[in-house]
Amino acid sequence: MQERDPSPSHQEREPGTGGSSPLAEFLREHRELLLLDWETTLRERAPEQPHEEAVLRDHLPEFLERLADAAEHPSAEGVSLPLALSDEHALLRLEHGQGLSQIALEYAILRHCIFRGLMREGLWPGLSELELLNNILDQGLIRATTLYSHVHERMLKALERVSEATLESEDIDSFLPKLLRVLQEAVMAVDGASILLREGNELRLRAAVGIGSHRAMESGFHLPVDAGLSGQVAHERRPQLVRMVANHPELRSELVRQLGVRAAYSIPLLQGDTLIGVAHMCSRTVFDFSPSDQLLFRVMMTRATSFIVQAELAERERLARATAQRSLAQLDTLLEASPVGIGLLDRELRVLSINETLAQLNGPPVAEQLGRSLREVAPAWVAELLEPVFRHVLDSGQPVSNHEFTGQPLDTSPHHWLGNYYPVRAADGAVVGLGCVLVDITHQKDVETALRRSGELREQLIGVVGHDLRNPLNAISASATLLRRDASLSDGSRRAVERIRNSAARMARMLSDILDFARGGNGGLPVHREWVNLHELCRSTLEELQVAHPHRRLELETRGNAWGWWDPDRLAQVVGNLVGNALQHGHPDTPVHVKVEDAGTDAEVSLSVHNEGEPIAPELRATLFQPFRHGAKGKAATRSVGLGLYIVQQVARAHGGEVEVRSRPSEGTTFTLRLPRGR
Repeated sequence: MQERDPSPSHQEREPGTGGSSPLAEFLREHRELLLLDWETTLRERAPEQPHEEAVLRDHLPEFLERLADAAEHPSAEGVSLPLALSDEHALLRLEHGQGLSQIALEYAILRHCIFRGLMREGLWPGLSELELLNNILDQGLIRATTLYSHVHERMLKALERVSEATLESEDIDSFLPKLLRVLQEAVMAVDGASILLREGNELRLRAAVGIGSHRAMESGFHLPVDAGLSGQVAHERRPQLVRMVANHPELRSELVRQLGVRAAYSIPLLQGDTLIGVAHMCSRTVFDFSPSDQLLFRVMMTRATSFIVQAELAERERLARATAQRSLAQLDTLLEASPVGIGLLDRELRVLSINETLAQLNGPPVAEQLGRSLREVAPAWVAELLEPVFRHVLDSGQPVSNHEFTGQPLDTSPHHWLGNYYPVRAADGAVVGLGCVLVDITHQKDVETALRRSGELREQLIGVVGHDLRNPLNAISASATLLRRDASLSDGSRRAVERIRNSAARMARMLSDILDFARGGNGGLPVHREWVNLHELCRSTLEELQVAHPHRRLELETRGNAWGWWDPDRLAQVVGNLVGNALQHGHPDTPVHVKVEDAGTDAEVSLSVHNEGEPIAPELRATLFQPFRHGAKGKAATRSVGLGLYIVQQVARAHGGEVEVRSRPSEGTTFTLRLPRGR
């Protein structure tokens, strides 16, 4: 493009004398070229500055249009000098950390681009237009500089106070009120301020100053993290200004509504993308907060957020450390008081930790054993025995359990120990040592020996009862039976012989019960299963009992299939014990009813014995099946040793079944035995 000569047609022309202004025409016609030239030059002069963060960038197109209007009508009423940068926009740039040098550079580039464009087009506006242009640019720079300086000074003072509050505070609860009081002093329009911190899915009020603060803190105000005005700010992650907040439908605090708060400015407290809480400042006197006040609030809260996060982390660390110390103290107490020997050793079998119990086994005190090897602290016989086992655990990484050994410490009797040894691993799985647990089982071994001797004595007793007592008893019973056949006996002698015979029979039953009890306590009653019909077994048993009790009525009811694999002698013993018990305790004028039937399934058979009469006392039912217990009191309780029902239960369990009792005044007493059919 050729340069134009400033001929009369291109001479400077005063605006307002008719016709349009050359400056106004140029700014409108070449606006896009000016913008492109300004951006290109700025990128060349400040390559480290991102283009989208330029101070004037967002407002430059509008500024050029308004500058053209001012150049075209410089003296018209209602036309004000345009500002290249609004206060709010300038403060936003200051918040992003851009200083005065950046603003001055952008204004200088804008001035240079306009002048260079005019010269390139061969245009030269009049003196008044040039003065207007320079005046607007100078005023914009001065205003931005003044605003930056003023706000920057406020920010520095406020942040200095925030730093002082940080240093003076030990925790969040002492820091937050100081922070909000600094805000009140820095922003005159603030009547109240509060901070809510996130706790799980809730926002909880942690600090408040100004109007209504005492009532708010006493109320323990909290709300869901997505509820109310605070929830909106938390969700949107951006500041929010509300005018006439007392009438806002989302307001959750009735206290704020009662106080008649007008303006509220709220910001989220963020650490990266994590929501820490929400901060509010409010006023009852204004409907809005100035951009500089809003900026100051954001900067203070941003600085405070870092301290809040650090304080929360420090508090968690303190609590975790306190918890760990309590746990360690409890563990130390447990280890010291434990009757079990516990120790930790490294790969060279040096003692890292040992409790008093294990130290006493080795001999030296705990303090003298730490850091020393196994062979240095343990008796020689212990080291010779345990070192190969410990090496195996360290080399294989596998634990060794239930290692029993016996030794005789100095000046004591032989002792028995049970040891368990396990590898100790680092985070990467490498074996770095081993732990050992030793239990002195000497007492248990002594008890085992005593029990074994007791079992041997019981076997000897069974032999004595079964042979040495039963043989003379059989002789007595046989002799009484022979005497009974003697026709020359008088009636009195015959009754005496009958008493001898009955007493011998009762003694034989008692001996049988005692033998069964002894066998049951030695692993359970032995059973010899056969293919048995329980109907027939009960019928034959009842026939024998009927002969012994001719004046009592015995009834048998049978239903379904009663075949199964059972021990017939043991089941006959059960029927005899249950029917004998019913005859003994039942009403003499009522029958004893025996019922055998399917138990509702093909797998079981049910045997029940029922009698009328007085029910079993409730205090006796809990111990009814225990040995040497009686289901009656008084004379009836002396007729047996109290093993009949115990043997019934043992026989049932030996067959995989169970026995239960039901006794009520209106129903009588019923014993029910459930027997699986077996194989």
